[in-house]
Amino acid sequence: MKLSEEKFNGYDSSIIYDYKEYPDKKSGRCDNCDNAQFKSSAKNFTFIRECRKCGMKKSI
Repeated sequence: MKLSEEKFNGYDSSIIYDYKEYPDKKSGRCDNCDNAQFKSSAKNFTFIRECRKCGMKKSI
């Protein structure tokens, strides 16, 4: 049985990217894995969304 590997675009998931500098390539999709499901949080008047699949974060 062969394990399937996920294909990511090489974004670092430990960095919080700024939406103004890195807008979405496809609206509402993760740039790294093309997933459409996100976890969201708000802290210090900043909205952060995190991809549920790869963990990429963007401040909106």
